[in-house]
Amino acid sequence: MRLQNKIALVTGAGSGFGRGIATRFAQEGAKVVIADINEQTAKKVARDIGDSAIAVVADVSENSDVEAMIQQTVEQWGRLDILVNNAGTTHRNKPMTEVTEEEFDKIFAVNVKSVFLTAKHGVPLMKKQGHGAILNVASTAGLRPRPGLAWYNTSKGAMITATKAMAIELAPDKIRVNAINPVAGETGMLHLFMGEDTPEKRAQFVSSIPWGRLSLPEDMANAALFLCSDEADMVTGTCMEVDGGRCI
Repeated sequence: MRLQNKIALVTGAGSGFGRGIATRFAQEGAKVVIADINEQTAKKVARDIGDSAIAVVADVSENSDVEAMIQQTVEQWGRLDILVNNAGTTHRNKPMTEVTEEEFDKIFAVNVKSVFLTAKHGVPLMKKQGHGAILNVASTAGLRPRPGLAWYNTSKGAMITATKAMAIELAPDKIRVNAINPVAGETGMLHLFMGEDTPEKRAQFVSSIPWGRLSLPEDMANAALFLCSDEADMVTGTCMEVDGGRCI
């Protein structure tokens, strides 16, 4: 198994890409913390995985929640080997000037501040251990923005830059930091990206992906598995497009 005896914390793991990543990690031998703001979905995923998973309720934009989330991980499993910053949010597809200040603040708190907070509380543990792997789930939106998602695009661009900055600073501590850039996928946020979920809008989105389909949680899980495994020991600062060719 590729993650045998690894301890992994996955945020936003109650659904979508996060659930797919957590489930795949557990299948490969990891003990997994299912962190999500939604207690019901987090507990369901943990139950579905079994004894190698626990559920933790956390708002990743709140310092106290992130601190408690990482403390619970260490209390339960003894350490933190892998941290996946997957939790994210967006605004509905609309002109940039129609996005409210409240929406803007929430996007940056969940998508960007969360990376700062998990680093603040997680990196010292990894430094003490002498190893660690951090994976940020960014987006093709940070590389090839779609109209109507200006501030979401911007937040994901910040995650990509953070990944590279963290990687170069933490390399001497043997902490690898990478990202994956998913293309639009079959998740709960898809209708927000499109503005409205209609056959026409779906066809428009799919037409922008050379591979000819939307992404699936399994696609992200397989990429995450490689980047967080020891097989990727020489890989840090990489932002891998998992996008069916959209960013070419």
